[in-house]
Amino acid sequence: MTEKEQNEQNSFLIEKIKDRPINRRKLVRRTIITASMAVIFGLIACVTFLLLEPVISNWLYPEEEPQIVVFPEDMEEMSPEDMLAENLPTESPQPTPEAEDVTLKEEQIEEILSGVILDKENYRELYIALSDYVSQMNRCMVTITAVTSNIDWFNNVQESRNQASGVIIANNGRELLILADASALRQAEKLILTFSNEVQAEAQIKQQDKFTNLAVLSVALSDLPTEMMEEGIALAALGKSNTKNLLGTPVIAMGSPMGTSNSIGYGMIVSGSTQIYAPDRNYKLLMTDIYGSQNAGGVLFNLQGEVLGIITSGKTGTDMKNLVSAYGITELKKVIEKMSNGTSIAYMGISGLDVTQEANEEQGVPYGAYVKEIAMDSPAMLVGMQRGDVITEMDGKKVTQFSDYSAILMQLAPGQTVEITVMRRAQNEYKEMNFSVELGEAK
Repeated sequence: MTEKEQNEQNSFLIEKIKDRPINRRKLVRRTIITASMAVIFGLIACVTFLLLEPVISNWLYPEEEPQIVVFPEDMEEMSPEDMLAENLPTESPQPTPEAEDVTLKEEQIEEILSGVILDKENYRELYIALSDYVSQMNRCMVTITAVTSNIDWFNNVQESRNQASGVIIANNGRELLILADASALRQAEKLILTFSNEVQAEAQIKQQDKFTNLAVLSVALSDLPTEMMEEGIALAALGKSNTKNLLGTPVIAMGSPMGTSNSIGYGMIVSGSTQIYAPDRNYKLLMTDIYGSQNAGGVLFNLQGEVLGIITSGKTGTDMKNLVSAYGITELKKVIEKMSNGTSIAYMGISGLDVTQEANEEQGVPYGAYVKEIAMDSPAMLVGMQRGDVITEMDGKKVTQFSDYSAILMQLAPGQTVEITVMRRAQNEYKEMNFSVELGEAK
């Protein structure tokens, strides 16, 4: 076979491979499907991460629950005369020579003291000591700046700032809690705390009480420097305002008693007998001889470093409107405790007072919580309780005075149904009545 014939035979056996034509429509469809699946997978992955991330974080790094804030309840003090009354002898003992010697010594001491004359150096040392004490107590105080924004006629944003004073009352292990007047804080878009060492942090309103106009603010401990928690601040100790020797107690008003932040005033308590009647609880009003602002705010400290009262305004007569006054801290403690723990306060809607001994003996009014007023549409009104009723039992506990009623109610929760026994006057005698009241929530 010749070479030419061989080439012709080989050319017959050669296979030609042609490229398959591209189907553009099918390619575009597959690309879209692939991209859509990728987007869907990414969304599912994001949602799954968002849902599971807190669970996994809490599992790997469990966060401690905040500690429950508890302020011990103050018991009414018994005077030394009452404590010793039962042990006093019925007859006056005859004076002994030793007693005469003691009397002579006391007279000598009085004579020595009468000869002591204080000069300006003594007064200077006294005020230096007071200034040092104020510096120590200032570590418990906080200046709160409430920031709000408004738009003027030309669509320009204008920022306004109002200030209030607060006192550091507790640390629950997660947050620092500050008690303050809520008047200037309610409409704020942002609350900025400035501590005594000039450290600033943003806070939120944890809870507030409508009647007393007080609020508890919280700031996360993670937002504060560690060294500040160790040295920069201090928690205020809550004292007692139900002591019998309260009159004449020296106090220092701190915060804004003069109407401006970081102002102070020195004085003493001149009255503590005024009662402020509020729904479901009464407050003692402490009046001082400190001349301040009608918009005063802040705290009353005694000289033992304890809070005796929270300054309020507008609760005194027109002839004393510039004298600084405050709610007694004892009557506020349970309300502050509830707000500090973010717990709702039960509400029944009764304003009342104690039944006096004269009313019991002369008019036959039984001892208990006398209903002075009932709030409109309150749980107490809805079940038929009336003005003049006397609450003698509540939730299975005996009630002998209005403070008993307030204390029992503070232990209950909104939405809970409580059984109440009252004595109601009918035909010149008191008859027992029972009510089941579903408690509301104090706003």
